[in-house]
Order: sequence, then C-alpha cells, then structure tokens
Amino acid sequence: MTSVPEPPERPAPFGPTVGGGGARTTEVLVGFTTALRHAGVAVTADRTRAYVEAVALLGLADPDRLRWAGHATLCAGPDDVLRHDQVFEAWFTAEEGLPRRRPRERTPLRSSRLPDLGGGPEETAQATQPDEDPAVITARASDVETLRHRDVASMDAAERALLHAMLAALRPRPPRRRSHRRTPAPRGGVDARRTVRAMLRRGGEPARLERRARRPRPRPVVMLVDVSGSMSLYADTLLRLCHRLHGAAYATGGHVEVFSVGTRVTRLTGPMGHRDPERALVEAGRTVPDWSGGTRLGESLQVFLDRWGRRGLVRGAVVVVMSDGWERGDASLLGEQVAALSRLAHRVVWMNPHRGRAGYAPVQNGVLAVLPHVDDFVAGHSLAAYAELLEVVADA
Repeated sequence: MTSVPEPPERPAPFGPTVGGGGARTTEVLVGFTTALRHAGVAVTADRTRAYVEAVALLGLADPDRLRWAGHATLCAGPDDVLRHDQVFEAWFTAEEGLPRRRPRERTPLRSSRLPDLGGGPEETAQATQPDEDPAVITARASDVETLRHRDVASMDAAERALLHAMLAALRPRPPRRRSHRRTPAPRGGVDARRTVRAMLRRGGEPARLERRARRPRPRPVVMLVDVSGSMSLYADTLLRLCHRLHGAAYATGGHVEVFSVGTRVTRLTGPMGHRDPERALVEAGRTVPDWSGGTRLGESLQVFLDRWGRRGLVRGAVVVVMSDGWERGDASLLGEQVAALSRLAHRVVWMNPHRGRAGYAPVQNGVLAVLPHVDDFVAGHSLAAYAELLEVVADA
C-alpha cells in the first residue's frame, strides 16, 4: 500500500479561478495536484490545467464529481487511481471550505464507480443521501449505459470529459498474425532435427519428441482520420481512440501508424507516442495544417499511397479509415484509391459516424464509391461503436 505523502505547505498559484472559491480554491486544487505528484503520479502542467478546468465545469458541490474529475484528468492507470484516492482523502478532509467526503455506506455503490450524470442540484442532493434507493443506483447505471450509446456529436463538455475517461478504460487488442518461421514450442509439428540430436546425446536411446510451431506476430495497423469540417465534432475523440490503440500496440511489440486526411495528409504517429493523451492531442493539433478544412479524400489517399502506402507501410496491414465519406472532389478517384488500398492491405475497415444512426442509408457519392472495396463498414458515433471497432481490428 502506498503511503500518503505530506501535502506541500505552499502550493503554487496556477490557472483560472474556480467558481465558489475564487483564487483560494484554485490554490487548494493546484496544491492537491502537487501532493499527488509527490505521491508518485506523473502530473504534468497540462493535466493540472485540465483538472482545474474540469472542476470549474463540474462544480464543488459533490465530492464524487471532484474525485472523478481527478480520475479523468490526473490518472493514467489503476496505480494512479489508487494513489489519487489516498491523497484525495488526506487532502480534502483537511481543507476548510471544500466538500468533505460524506459518511455513507459505500458497499451498494461499489458495482458502479461512475459519477452521477444528472448535473442538477436536486439530483446531486438525492445522490448524497446515505440510504440511497437501489432504484436510484439502477437509474445511474442506466445513465452510464445510455452515455455509452450516445452520439459524441450531441455531448456537452462534461459528458465528453466522462466519455474520454471511459475511453481510456478500453483495453484494445492489437491484431496478430502467424509468422512463417517455426520456433520450438510445447505443441505443434515434430521437429525431426532437434529430436534426432536429443537421441544422439542419449547414445541412441529414444528421447522425447521435440516440437515446433508458428508463433504469432503483431500485425501492423494504419489509421486514417478525417479531420475535415464535417468530422470536427468527432475528430478529437477519434484521435484519442487512435492514441489508445497506439499505446496498446506499443506495449505488446506492435506498431500503429496514424495519419490525418482532409485536404492534405499529415503523419501523426510521432505525436501519438506521447504517453499523456492530452499532450498527444495538443501536439497533433499543432501538426495538422488543415484542421476543420475541406474534404478531398481521393486526392489525399492518392498522396498517402504514393508516399507511404506502396512503399510497404500498408502491405499486410489492417487499414482503418475514419470518415463520413462527404467527398467534395472526384468520387471515382476516391473509389480507385480505396481499391488500390484494398489490394495492398490485409483488410480495409471503413468507420462512418453516421453508420450507427437510425434510418441511415449510404447514399453519398463518396460512400457508394468505396463500399465495393472495403471489408468492413462499421459505425463510429459512440463509445459502444468504438469498442466494436476495436474488436473488428483485433479479429482482422
């Protein structure tokens, strides 16, 4: 168990003021992040600013919201969450004028460690009742489940912050393939050479059969994110999803390439290498020159194939194109480039945010041009759709 550090005596002033407490409240919040850093959590200046801004949006009325704001903005893994909760208890129960943790029974809420999504003062008051009705818990779980299926484009800032925290909890499985090279394994075909050598070492006596098998190897993934104006409400969340898959692939020896497409093609694999998703998105935003611009997917894919694709980047890879298909250029050119992409790649997955909406029909010229050449045409408007997309990529 990690010991709780002593909070710093003089927290440095930082960031905007928070409603209800002014500069004093901001000072206490920044002091909390400083204490958290001393406890071993890698809290950067960007995370501290995001935490103060999240508290300014969510308010200080509910300690649970304050705690979840810290989880979403300051923590990068389960160990960070554990340290956060320890420092949270020690820090905020010692400060005056800030919400203290209410003495209530935690057991019924253990199965649902997600905050109340209502946001109104009446709902907050109900949530603080010690003898919470199981029906209320069910309603809150239903709210979280509803958020999983909500369209990202319809969410406000607080809901997006919670969605990003839930997105960070996804566990992507990078795709794998069997290699041609066979290596020693407990199961598989008989390795005659190793078996004979073992018998010779025993003077010709029978020995155990040695076996060998093809070992799985990571399959590369290439993600092309449409950052044009029609995709502006989804681009931030889609890049966070790319960052999540990039980190999971790196941890297992795999490789994920990320590009933005619109009117130009920009390689974002470098910015996605930052461990902190906030910093990765800031770096990506500085790199992309055509953010919220026009849509010329055909020309962009042609440049991508000429510069990277035909040189081996997409050969045998799983290519994921994240776009609504609103092509303003030549749709036939887009179809030709996606056809060339499908001939080089192992599998082409096209993710369309409008695909999951009720009554959607693929009538756009760009979508009609690419559908004959893609292997999977999936939705991409909600957290549930993103989880399904990761499963499609993992099983490719």
